[in-house]
Amino acid sequence: MKLSLTLFHTLVAFAWLLSGSVFAADKPNILFIAIDDQNDWIGHMGGHPLAKTPHLDKLAQRGTTFLNAHCQAPLCNPSRTSLLFGLRPTTTGVYGLAPAPRALSEFRDRVSLPQHFAAHGYRTAATGKIFHGGTSAGGAGAGRARNRAAASPGVAEFQLTAPFGGVGSRPPQKLIGPTPMGNNPLMDWGVWPPDNDDTVKGDYQVATWTVDQIKAAPKDQPFFIAAGFFLPHVPCYATQKWFDLYPDDDSVLPKILENDRDDTPRFSWYIHWSLPEPRLKWARENNQWRNLVRSYLASTSFVDAQIGRLLAALEESGQADNTIVVVWGDHGWHLGEKAITGKNTLWDAGTRVPLIFAGPGVKSGQRCSQPAELLDIYPTLIELTAGAKRDDLEGLSLAPQLKDSSIKRERPAITSHNQGNHGIRSENWRYIRYADGSEELYDMQADPNEWHNLAALPERAAIIAEHKKWLPKIDLPPAPGSASRVLTYDKATDEAVWEGQTVKRTDPIPE
Repeated sequence: MKLSLTLFHTLVAFAWLLSGSVFAADKPNILFIAIDDQNDWIGHMGGHPLAKTPHLDKLAQRGTTFLNAHCQAPLCNPSRTSLLFGLRPTTTGVYGLAPAPRALSEFRDRVSLPQHFAAHGYRTAATGKIFHGGTSAGGAGAGRARNRAAASPGVAEFQLTAPFGGVGSRPPQKLIGPTPMGNNPLMDWGVWPPDNDDTVKGDYQVATWTVDQIKAAPKDQPFFIAAGFFLPHVPCYATQKWFDLYPDDDSVLPKILENDRDDTPRFSWYIHWSLPEPRLKWARENNQWRNLVRSYLASTSFVDAQIGRLLAALEESGQADNTIVVVWGDHGWHLGEKAITGKNTLWDAGTRVPLIFAGPGVKSGQRCSQPAELLDIYPTLIELTAGAKRDDLEGLSLAPQLKDSSIKRERPAITSHNQGNHGIRSENWRYIRYADGSEELYDMQADPNEWHNLAALPERAAIIAEHKKWLPKIDLPPAPGSASRVLTYDKATDEAVWEGQTVKRTDPIPE
Protein backbone atom coordinates (compact mmCIF):
# COMPACT_ATOMS: atom_id res chain seq x y z
CA MET A 1 0.00 0.00 0.00
CA LYS A 2 1.44 3.34 -1.02
CA LEU A 3 0.87 6.34 1.22
CA SER A 4 0.54 9.83 -0.12
CA LEU A 5 2.42 12.45 1.88
CA THR A 6 -0.85 14.04 3.05
CA LEU A 7 -2.28 10.73 4.20
CA PHE A 8 1.02 9.84 5.85
CA HIS A 9 1.07 13.08 7.87
CA THR A 10 -2.55 12.50 8.88
CA LEU A 11 -1.86 8.97 10.08
CA VAL A 12 1.18 10.05 12.07
CA ALA A 13 -0.78 12.82 13.78
CA PHE A 14 -3.62 10.40 14.46
CA ALA A 15 -1.23 7.85 15.94
CA TRP A 16 0.22 10.47 18.26
CA LEU A 17 -3.23 11.57 19.42
CA LEU A 18 -4.35 8.05 20.16
CA SER A 19 -1.00 7.15 21.78
CA GLY A 20 -1.32 3.84 20.01
CA SER A 21 -4.16 2.75 22.29
CA VAL A 22 -6.65 1.95 19.53
CA PHE A 23 -5.17 0.29 16.48
CA ALA A 24 -1.63 -0.79 17.36
CA ALA A 25 -1.51 -1.66 21.05
CA ASP A 26 -1.41 -5.38 20.40
CA LYS A 27 1.43 -5.23 17.85
CA PRO A 28 4.88 -6.60 18.70
CA ASN A 29 7.62 -4.10 19.49
CA ILE A 30 10.68 -3.76 17.26
CA LEU A 31 14.26 -3.35 18.48
CA PHE A 32 16.28 -2.36 15.41
CA ILE A 33 20.06 -2.66 15.83
CA ALA A 34 22.57 -1.50 13.21
CA ILE A 35 26.34 -2.11 13.28
CA ASP A 36 28.61 -0.01 11.09
CA ASP A 37 31.21 -1.73 8.86
CA GLN A 38 30.52 -5.10 10.49
CA ASN A 39 31.60 -8.02 8.33
CA ASP A 40 31.02 -11.71 9.08
CA TRP A 41 33.58 -11.83 11.91
CA ILE A 42 30.80 -12.86 14.28
CA GLY A 43 31.17 -16.02 16.36
CA HIS A 44 28.25 -18.05 15.02
CA MET A 45 28.86 -16.90 11.42
CA GLY A 46 32.33 -18.40 11.32
CA GLY A 47 33.93 -15.50 9.47
CA HIS A 48 36.87 -15.50 11.89
CA PRO A 49 37.65 -18.52 14.08
CA LEU A 50 38.60 -16.39 17.09
CA ALA A 51 35.74 -13.87 17.02
CA LYS A 52 34.05 -13.56 20.42
CA THR A 53 30.47 -12.29 20.27
CA PRO A 54 28.56 -14.20 22.98
CA HIS A 55 25.51 -11.93 23.03
CA LEU A 56 24.93 -12.02 19.28
CA ASP A 57 25.51 -15.77 19.32
CA LYS A 58 22.91 -16.19 22.06
CA LEU A 59 20.44 -14.02 20.14
CA ALA A 60 20.99 -16.15 17.04
CA GLN A 61 20.21 -19.27 19.09
CA ARG A 62 16.83 -17.93 20.10
CA GLY A 63 16.02 -16.73 16.59
CA THR A 64 17.03 -17.20 12.96
CA THR A 65 20.35 -16.08 11.55
CA PHE A 66 20.96 -15.62 7.84
CA LEU A 67 24.42 -16.93 7.07
CA ASN A 68 24.26 -15.78 3.45
CA ALA A 69 22.95 -12.21 3.90
CA HIS A 70 24.37 -9.40 1.79
CA CYS A 71 24.14 -5.63 1.51
CA GLN A 72 22.83 -3.81 -1.56
CA ALA A 73 25.90 -1.56 -1.68
CA PRO A 74 29.33 -1.92 -0.01
CA LEU A 75 29.24 1.61 1.36
CA CYS A 76 27.33 3.27 4.21
CA ASN A 77 25.07 5.85 2.55
CA PRO A 78 23.78 3.78 -0.39
CA SER A 79 23.40 0.66 1.76
CA ARG A 80 21.38 2.40 4.47
CA THR A 81 19.33 4.40 1.97
CA SER A 82 18.42 1.15 0.22
CA LEU A 83 17.41 -0.65 3.41
CA LEU A 84 15.43 2.23 4.92
CA PHE A 85 13.76 3.39 1.70
CA GLY A 86 13.15 -0.09 0.31
CA LEU A 87 14.81 0.55 -3.08
CA ARG A 88 18.00 -0.65 -4.73
CA PRO A 89 20.88 1.77 -5.31
CA THR A 90 20.41 1.15 -9.03
CA THR A 91 16.86 2.49 -8.64
CA THR A 92 17.78 5.60 -6.61
CA GLY A 93 21.14 6.41 -8.18
CA VAL A 94 22.56 6.86 -4.65
CA TYR A 95 25.99 5.21 -4.84
CA GLY A 96 28.31 7.55 -2.92
CA LEU A 97 28.52 9.18 0.48
CA ALA A 98 26.44 12.01 -0.99
CA PRO A 99 23.72 12.93 -1.70
CA ALA A 100 21.47 12.11 1.20
CA PRO A 101 18.18 10.64 -0.03
CA ARG A 102 16.00 13.54 1.12
CA ALA A 103 18.15 15.89 -0.98
CA LEU A 104 16.66 14.27 -4.10
CA SER A 105 13.26 15.66 -5.05
CA GLU A 106 11.89 12.27 -6.11
CA PHE A 107 12.56 10.82 -2.64
CA ARG A 108 11.82 13.85 -0.48
CA ASP A 109 8.36 12.52 0.30
CA ARG A 110 9.08 8.79 0.25
CA VAL A 111 7.96 6.98 3.40
CA SER A 112 10.97 5.49 5.15
CA LEU A 113 10.85 2.35 7.28
CA PRO A 114 10.51 4.16 10.64
CA GLN A 115 7.97 6.58 9.18
CA HIS A 116 5.86 3.65 8.01
CA PHE A 117 5.71 2.24 11.53
CA ALA A 118 5.00 5.65 13.05
CA ALA A 119 2.06 5.96 10.67
CA HIS A 120 0.74 2.64 11.95
CA GLY A 121 0.73 3.46 15.64
CA TYR A 122 4.31 2.83 16.73
CA ARG A 123 6.30 5.10 18.99
CA THR A 124 9.61 5.54 17.16
CA ALA A 125 12.93 6.51 18.72
CA ALA A 126 16.53 6.35 17.57
CA THR A 127 20.09 7.27 18.36
CA GLY A 128 23.47 6.63 16.78
CA LYS A 129 24.03 5.86 13.12
CA ILE A 130 20.87 4.59 11.42
CA PHE A 131 20.92 6.60 8.22
CA HIS A 132 24.35 7.71 7.04
CA GLY A 133 23.56 11.12 8.54
CA GLY A 134 22.73 9.60 11.92
CA THR A 135 19.01 9.53 12.66
CA SER A 136 18.23 11.81 9.72
CA ALA A 137 17.96 11.04 6.01
CA GLY A 138 18.61 14.68 5.23
CA GLY A 139 22.36 14.93 5.70
CA ALA A 140 25.17 12.60 4.72
CA GLY A 141 28.93 12.75 4.63
CA ALA A 142 30.51 15.55 2.66
CA GLY A 143 27.11 16.86 1.57
CA ARG A 144 25.68 17.11 5.06
CA ALA A 145 25.30 20.87 5.34
CA ARG A 146 23.89 21.26 1.83
CA ASN A 147 21.56 18.32 2.26
CA ARG A 148 20.21 19.48 5.60
CA ALA A 149 18.99 22.64 3.92
CA ALA A 150 17.33 20.56 1.21
CA ALA A 151 15.79 18.01 3.54
CA SER A 152 12.08 17.30 3.58
CA PRO A 153 10.11 19.86 5.59
CA GLY A 154 7.65 17.09 6.52
CA VAL A 155 7.64 14.58 9.35
CA ALA A 156 11.00 13.53 10.79
CA GLU A 157 12.28 9.99 10.28
CA PHE A 158 11.86 9.26 14.01
CA GLN A 159 9.62 10.87 16.60
CA LEU A 160 12.32 10.94 19.26
CA THR A 161 16.07 11.10 18.71
CA ALA A 162 19.25 11.74 20.67
CA PRO A 163 22.63 12.87 19.28
CA PHE A 164 24.78 10.08 20.71
CA GLY A 165 27.17 7.84 18.84
CA GLY A 166 30.27 8.22 16.73
CA VAL A 167 33.83 7.78 17.88
CA GLY A 168 33.53 9.29 21.33
CA SER A 169 36.83 9.92 23.11
CA ARG A 170 39.80 10.28 20.74
CA PRO A 171 43.55 10.48 21.36
CA PRO A 172 45.22 13.87 20.89
CA GLN A 173 46.93 12.56 17.76
CA LYS A 174 46.73 9.47 15.55
CA LEU A 175 48.05 6.33 17.22
CA ILE A 176 49.44 4.78 14.05
CA GLY A 177 50.92 7.85 12.39
CA PRO A 178 50.38 9.04 8.80
CA THR A 179 48.60 6.80 6.31
CA PRO A 180 48.78 6.91 2.50
CA MET A 181 46.28 8.43 0.07
CA GLY A 182 45.56 11.54 2.13
CA ASN A 183 46.36 10.60 5.75
CA ASN A 184 42.64 10.64 6.58
CA PRO A 185 42.09 11.21 10.33
CA LEU A 186 39.65 8.29 10.42
CA MET A 187 42.44 5.90 9.48
CA ASP A 188 43.53 5.01 12.99
CA TRP A 189 43.20 2.13 15.43
CA GLY A 190 44.61 0.75 18.64
CA VAL A 191 44.10 0.87 22.41
CA TRP A 192 42.14 3.94 23.53
CA PRO A 193 41.37 5.18 26.10
CA PRO A 194 44.24 3.67 28.10
CA ASP A 195 42.34 3.58 31.42
CA ASN A 196 39.79 0.93 30.33
CA ASP A 197 36.94 3.45 30.62
CA ASP A 198 34.32 2.38 28.07
CA THR A 199 31.79 4.97 29.21
CA VAL A 200 33.49 7.71 27.14
CA LYS A 201 32.87 5.82 23.91
CA GLY A 202 30.02 6.90 21.64
CA ASP A 203 28.64 3.37 21.35
CA TYR A 204 28.44 2.99 25.12
CA GLN A 205 26.33 6.15 25.22
CA VAL A 206 24.14 4.83 22.40
CA ALA A 207 23.48 1.69 24.44
CA THR A 208 22.76 3.67 27.63
CA TRP A 209 20.19 5.90 25.92
CA THR A 210 18.57 2.93 24.21
CA VAL A 211 18.33 1.03 27.50
CA ASP A 212 16.56 4.04 29.00
CA GLN A 213 14.08 4.09 26.11
CA ILE A 214 13.31 0.40 26.52
CA LYS A 215 12.70 0.83 30.23
CA ALA A 216 10.53 3.93 29.77
CA ALA A 217 8.49 2.65 26.83
CA PRO A 218 4.73 2.90 27.45
CA LYS A 219 3.01 -0.46 27.81
CA ASP A 220 -0.07 0.52 25.78
CA GLN A 221 1.79 1.44 22.58
CA PRO A 222 4.26 -0.64 20.57
CA PHE A 223 7.73 0.80 20.10
CA PHE A 224 10.20 0.90 17.23
CA ILE A 225 13.52 1.68 18.90
CA ALA A 226 16.65 1.93 16.73
CA ALA A 227 20.23 1.84 17.97
CA GLY A 228 23.05 2.49 15.52
CA PHE A 229 26.54 1.44 16.63
CA PHE A 230 29.61 3.07 15.07
CA LEU A 231 32.29 0.46 15.73
CA PRO A 232 34.06 -1.44 14.24
CA HIS A 233 34.17 1.46 11.75
CA VAL A 234 37.51 3.26 11.74
CA PRO A 235 38.96 4.74 13.82
CA CYS A 236 38.46 1.45 15.66
CA TYR A 237 39.66 2.22 19.15
CA ALA A 238 38.99 -0.21 21.97
CA THR A 239 40.13 -0.42 25.56
CA GLN A 240 42.74 -2.95 26.60
CA LYS A 241 40.29 -5.45 28.09
CA TRP A 242 38.79 -6.07 24.64
CA PHE A 243 42.23 -6.46 23.05
CA ASP A 244 43.06 -9.01 25.73
CA LEU A 245 40.42 -11.34 24.25
CA TYR A 246 42.68 -11.88 21.24
CA PRO A 247 46.28 -13.16 21.04
CA ASP A 248 48.95 -10.68 20.06
CA ASP A 249 50.39 -12.93 17.38
CA ASP A 250 49.81 -13.75 13.74
CA SER A 251 47.16 -16.37 14.55
CA VAL A 252 44.61 -13.55 14.40
CA LEU A 253 45.37 -12.72 10.76
CA PRO A 254 42.86 -13.79 8.10
CA LYS A 255 43.87 -16.31 5.46
CA ILE A 256 45.06 -14.70 2.26
CA LEU A 257 46.47 -15.84 -1.06
CA GLU A 258 49.56 -14.02 -2.22
CA ASN A 259 49.01 -12.46 -5.67
CA ASP A 260 45.29 -13.00 -5.20
CA ARG A 261 44.50 -10.18 -7.64
CA ASP A 262 46.34 -11.80 -10.54
CA ASP A 263 43.14 -13.42 -11.85
CA THR A 264 40.78 -10.51 -11.15
CA PRO A 265 40.02 -7.93 -13.86
CA ARG A 266 41.78 -4.61 -13.76
CA PHE A 267 38.34 -3.02 -13.40
CA SER A 268 38.07 -4.64 -9.97
CA TRP A 269 40.57 -1.98 -8.84
CA TYR A 270 38.54 0.86 -10.32
CA ILE A 271 35.67 0.47 -7.83
CA HIS A 272 38.09 1.17 -4.97
CA TRP A 273 40.69 3.05 -6.96
CA SER A 274 42.02 5.57 -4.43
CA LEU A 275 40.77 5.32 -0.87
CA PRO A 276 41.84 6.42 2.62
CA GLU A 277 41.83 2.75 3.67
CA PRO A 278 45.39 1.50 3.17
CA ARG A 279 46.35 -1.45 1.02
CA LEU A 280 47.64 -4.62 2.63
CA LYS A 281 51.11 -3.80 1.34
CA TRP A 282 51.24 -0.63 3.48
CA ALA A 283 49.83 -2.41 6.53
CA ARG A 284 52.55 -5.07 6.30
CA GLU A 285 55.41 -2.68 5.63
CA ASN A 286 54.36 -0.48 8.57
CA ASN A 287 53.73 -3.37 10.98
CA GLN A 288 50.05 -2.47 11.25
CA TRP A 289 48.25 -5.50 9.86
CA ARG A 290 48.02 -7.40 13.12
CA ASN A 291 47.23 -4.22 15.06
CA LEU A 292 44.36 -3.42 12.68
CA VAL A 293 42.94 -6.95 12.84
CA ARG A 294 43.08 -7.04 16.66
CA SER A 295 41.53 -3.55 16.82
CA TYR A 296 38.68 -4.67 14.57
CA LEU A 297 38.08 -7.84 16.58
CA ALA A 298 38.30 -5.96 19.89
CA SER A 299 35.84 -3.34 18.63
CA THR A 300 33.47 -6.06 17.45
CA SER A 301 33.49 -7.69 20.90
CA PHE A 302 32.92 -4.31 22.56
CA VAL A 303 29.85 -3.64 20.39
CA ASP A 304 28.59 -7.16 21.12
CA ALA A 305 28.73 -6.28 24.82
CA GLN A 306 26.67 -3.13 24.20
CA ILE A 307 24.08 -5.17 22.34
CA GLY A 308 24.07 -7.49 25.34
CA ARG A 309 23.08 -4.51 27.50
CA LEU A 310 20.10 -3.83 25.22
CA LEU A 311 18.95 -7.44 25.29
CA ALA A 312 19.29 -7.57 29.07
CA ALA A 313 17.18 -4.42 29.41
CA LEU A 314 14.57 -5.95 27.14
CA GLU A 315 14.37 -9.02 29.37
CA GLU A 316 14.19 -6.91 32.53
CA SER A 317 11.38 -4.82 31.04
CA GLY A 318 9.24 -7.94 30.60
CA GLN A 319 8.79 -7.19 26.90
CA ALA A 320 11.26 -9.63 25.35
CA ASP A 321 8.57 -12.13 24.36
CA ASN A 322 6.67 -9.44 22.48
CA THR A 323 9.61 -7.75 20.77
CA ILE A 324 11.06 -8.50 17.36
CA VAL A 325 14.82 -7.97 17.50
CA VAL A 326 16.64 -7.48 14.20
CA VAL A 327 20.41 -6.98 14.02
CA TRP A 328 22.15 -6.04 10.79
CA GLY A 329 25.45 -4.71 9.52
CA ASP A 330 25.46 -2.22 6.65
CA HIS A 331 28.25 -3.91 4.64
CA GLY A 332 31.40 -5.96 5.04
CA TRP A 333 35.02 -4.96 5.49
CA HIS A 334 38.32 -6.36 4.19
CA LEU A 335 41.25 -6.83 6.55
CA GLY A 336 43.88 -7.92 4.06
CA GLU A 337 41.84 -10.19 1.82
CA LYS A 338 42.25 -9.33 -1.88
CA ALA A 339 45.28 -7.19 -0.93
CA ILE A 340 43.22 -4.37 0.60
CA THR A 341 41.59 -3.13 3.75
CA GLY A 342 38.20 -1.41 3.84
CA LYS A 343 35.00 -1.78 1.86
CA ASN A 344 33.94 -0.90 -1.70
CA THR A 345 34.14 -4.39 -3.19
CA LEU A 346 31.74 -6.98 -4.63
CA TRP A 347 33.35 -10.00 -2.97
CA ASP A 348 31.93 -11.71 0.12
CA ALA A 349 34.31 -9.84 2.42
CA GLY A 350 32.76 -6.59 1.21
CA THR A 351 29.10 -7.66 1.07
CA ARG A 352 28.39 -10.40 3.62
CA VAL A 353 26.82 -9.07 6.81
CA PRO A 354 25.20 -10.32 10.02
CA LEU A 355 21.42 -10.51 9.82
CA ILE A 356 19.56 -11.93 12.82
CA PHE A 357 15.85 -11.96 13.65
CA ALA A 358 14.39 -13.10 16.96
CA GLY A 359 11.01 -12.76 18.62
CA PRO A 360 7.35 -13.28 17.65
CA GLY A 361 6.93 -15.10 14.34
CA VAL A 362 10.55 -16.28 14.27
CA LYS A 363 11.57 -19.90 14.79
CA SER A 364 14.45 -20.31 17.20
CA GLY A 365 17.75 -22.03 16.53
CA GLN A 366 17.66 -21.71 12.75
CA ARG A 367 20.66 -21.13 10.50
CA CYS A 368 19.51 -20.17 7.00
CA SER A 369 21.90 -20.55 4.05
CA GLN A 370 19.49 -19.09 1.51
CA PRO A 371 20.64 -15.76 0.03
CA ALA A 372 19.08 -12.78 1.76
CA GLU A 373 19.34 -9.03 1.27
CA LEU A 374 19.21 -6.07 3.63
CA LEU A 375 16.53 -4.79 1.27
CA ASP A 376 14.32 -7.57 2.65
CA ILE A 377 14.17 -6.14 6.17
CA TYR A 378 11.49 -3.53 5.39
CA PRO A 379 8.88 -5.96 3.96
CA THR A 380 9.81 -8.61 6.54
CA LEU A 381 9.05 -6.35 9.50
CA ILE A 382 5.76 -5.33 7.94
CA GLU A 383 4.73 -8.98 7.56
CA LEU A 384 5.90 -9.98 11.04
CA THR A 385 3.75 -7.22 12.53
CA ALA A 386 0.78 -8.03 10.26
CA GLY A 387 0.97 -4.48 8.98
CA ALA A 388 -0.50 -2.99 5.83
CA LYS A 389 1.62 -4.22 2.95
CA ARG A 390 3.26 -1.84 0.51
CA ASP A 391 3.56 -2.38 -3.24
CA ASP A 392 6.53 -0.03 -3.72
CA LEU A 393 9.27 -2.07 -1.99
CA GLU A 394 11.90 -3.95 -3.98
CA GLY A 395 12.81 -6.43 -1.26
CA LEU A 396 11.19 -9.79 -0.53
CA SER A 397 9.84 -10.72 2.87
CA LEU A 398 11.98 -13.23 4.78
CA ALA A 399 8.98 -14.36 6.83
CA PRO A 400 8.82 -17.78 5.08
CA GLN A 401 12.45 -18.52 5.99
CA LEU A 402 11.90 -17.25 9.53
CA LYS A 403 9.35 -20.03 9.93
CA ASP A 404 11.28 -22.68 7.95
CA SER A 405 14.87 -21.89 6.98
CA SER A 406 14.90 -24.60 4.29
CA ILE A 407 12.36 -22.79 2.09
CA LYS A 408 14.04 -21.71 -1.13
CA ARG A 409 14.30 -18.05 -2.06
CA GLU A 410 13.02 -16.71 -5.38
CA ARG A 411 16.24 -14.91 -6.23
CA PRO A 412 19.90 -14.43 -5.22
CA ALA A 413 21.32 -11.46 -3.31
CA ILE A 414 22.33 -8.53 -5.52
CA THR A 415 24.96 -5.94 -4.58
CA SER A 416 25.84 -2.92 -6.73
CA HIS A 417 28.68 -0.44 -6.45
CA ASN A 418 28.12 2.39 -8.90
CA GLN A 419 26.39 1.96 -12.23
CA GLY A 420 27.26 -1.20 -14.13
CA ASN A 421 29.09 -3.03 -11.33
CA HIS A 422 27.13 -5.85 -9.74
CA GLY A 423 27.68 -8.93 -7.60
CA ILE A 424 25.14 -11.77 -7.75
CA ARG A 425 25.35 -14.13 -4.76
CA SER A 426 23.36 -17.37 -4.88
CA GLU A 427 23.52 -20.19 -2.37
CA ASN A 428 26.58 -21.77 -4.03
CA TRP A 429 28.09 -19.18 -6.38
CA ARG A 430 29.24 -15.58 -6.65
CA TYR A 431 29.14 -13.91 -10.05
CA ILE A 432 30.55 -10.40 -10.60
CA ARG A 433 30.16 -8.26 -13.70
CA TYR A 434 31.89 -4.90 -14.04
CA ALA A 435 30.88 -1.93 -16.16
CA ASP A 436 33.42 -2.77 -18.87
CA GLY A 437 31.99 -6.30 -19.23
CA SER A 438 34.76 -8.12 -17.38
CA GLU A 439 33.65 -10.92 -15.08
CA GLU A 440 34.45 -13.09 -12.08
CA LEU A 441 32.88 -16.36 -10.93
CA TYR A 442 33.58 -18.25 -7.70
CA ASP A 443 32.43 -21.62 -6.43
CA MET A 444 31.60 -20.63 -2.87
CA GLN A 445 31.39 -24.22 -1.65
CA ALA A 446 34.77 -25.37 -2.97
CA ASP A 447 36.45 -21.95 -2.74
CA PRO A 448 34.87 -19.85 0.06
CA ASN A 449 37.85 -17.46 0.06
CA GLU A 450 37.21 -16.55 -3.59
CA TRP A 451 40.77 -17.31 -4.60
CA HIS A 452 40.10 -18.85 -8.02
CA ASN A 453 38.21 -16.92 -10.69
CA LEU A 454 36.40 -19.46 -12.90
CA ALA A 455 34.73 -16.99 -15.28
CA ALA A 456 36.93 -17.91 -18.26
CA LEU A 457 36.14 -21.64 -18.10
CA PRO A 458 33.79 -22.75 -20.92
CA GLU A 459 32.21 -25.36 -18.67
CA ARG A 460 30.97 -22.59 -16.36
CA ALA A 461 29.12 -20.68 -19.09
CA ALA A 462 25.71 -22.03 -18.00
CA ILE A 463 26.32 -20.95 -14.39
CA ILE A 464 27.25 -17.46 -15.58
CA ALA A 465 24.16 -17.27 -17.79
CA GLU A 466 21.91 -18.27 -14.89
CA HIS A 467 23.35 -15.56 -12.65
CA LYS A 468 23.57 -12.91 -15.36
CA LYS A 469 19.79 -12.87 -15.75
CA TRP A 470 19.58 -11.32 -12.26
CA LEU A 471 21.63 -8.24 -13.18
CA PRO A 472 19.48 -5.19 -12.34
CA LYS A 473 17.14 -4.17 -15.16
CA ILE A 474 17.09 -0.63 -13.76
CA ASP A 475 20.66 0.67 -13.52
CA LEU A 476 20.64 4.44 -13.17
CA PRO A 477 23.69 6.71 -13.37
CA PRO A 478 24.74 8.55 -10.20
CA ALA A 479 22.08 10.89 -8.83
CA PRO A 480 22.61 14.68 -8.95
CA GLY A 481 25.00 15.80 -6.23
CA SER A 482 26.77 12.43 -6.04
CA ALA A 483 30.20 12.59 -4.45
CA SER A 484 32.74 10.47 -2.59
CA ARG A 485 33.46 6.97 -3.95
CA VAL A 486 31.54 7.59 -7.14
CA LEU A 487 32.73 5.87 -10.32
CA THR A 488 31.51 6.30 -13.90
CA TYR A 489 32.67 4.55 -17.05
CA ASP A 490 32.57 5.53 -20.72
CA LYS A 491 32.58 2.47 -22.98
CA ALA A 492 33.33 4.57 -26.06
CA THR A 493 36.66 5.83 -24.67
CA ASP A 494 37.27 2.94 -22.27
CA GLU A 495 37.93 5.49 -19.55
CA ALA A 496 36.66 5.50 -16.00
CA VAL A 497 36.26 8.54 -13.76
CA TRP A 498 36.82 7.96 -10.04
CA GLU A 499 35.86 10.91 -7.82
CA GLY A 500 36.47 13.29 -10.73
CA GLN A 501 39.81 11.71 -11.72
CA THR A 502 40.12 10.05 -15.14
CA VAL A 503 41.50 6.52 -14.91
CA LYS A 504 43.10 4.91 -17.96
CA ARG A 505 44.18 1.33 -18.57
CA THR A 506 47.82 2.30 -18.34
CA ASP A 507 47.59 4.19 -15.06
CA PRO A 508 49.45 2.57 -12.13
CA ILE A 509 47.23 1.32 -9.31
CA PRO A 510 47.52 3.74 -6.37
CA GLU A 511 49.16 2.47 -3.18
